[in-house]
Amino acid sequence: MKRWLLIILAALALSGCGYNDFQRLDEASKSAWSEVLNQYQRRADLVPNIVATVKGEANFEQETLTKVIEARAKATSIQVTPETLNNPEAFNKFQQAQGELSSALSRLMVVAEQYPNLKANQAFRDLRVTLEGTENRITVARNRYIQTVQEYNVLARSFPTNLTAKIFNYDPKPNFSVQNEAQISTPPTVDFSAPKK
Repeated sequence: MKRWLLIILAALALSGCGYNDFQRLDEASKSAWSEVLNQYQRRADLVPNIVATVKGEANFEQETLTKVIEARAKATSIQVTPETLNNPEAFNKFQQAQGELSSALSRLMVVAEQYPNLKANQAFRDLRVTLEGTENRITVARNRYIQTVQEYNVLARSFPTNLTAKIFNYDPKPNFSVQNEAQISTPPTVDFSAPKK
């Protein structure tokens, strides 16, 4: 009888300390992270088709293509494990590689605008639409991940659940950040004066 009473008291103590919430939010963040990885993989799978289509355009900027190929290779070479979610350094490295691929693809699309034959190519247009849709999916998946990590981190830092976090080593998880935060927080310079001749 005494044993059952201790088990019931332990269960009540654990349920009131946020233990189950940590389990739920940890699983939610892992699920959201899997969706982020799924969308990044979808984008990485599109890159060879985009590069092959663009290569067909005579005199296309080779430097731009090379940067896309290198950025994709770097982004797909980083091994992502469940521990990545709890390692801010590994998480940042992964995020930086994905950011470089995003930047290289954006540059490729800007350069492609200068090639009328490429813009008229139906396969390229289809790939471009697919890429835009994938970038939107990445944004949605990242937003879901950010939200679940925020809930988890608030639980890990709030009293009294922070005590449970310390006992069971539930450290706050790293989250996505803006790579060029200083640059985007600087207001753009606008000059409406007429150009001098």
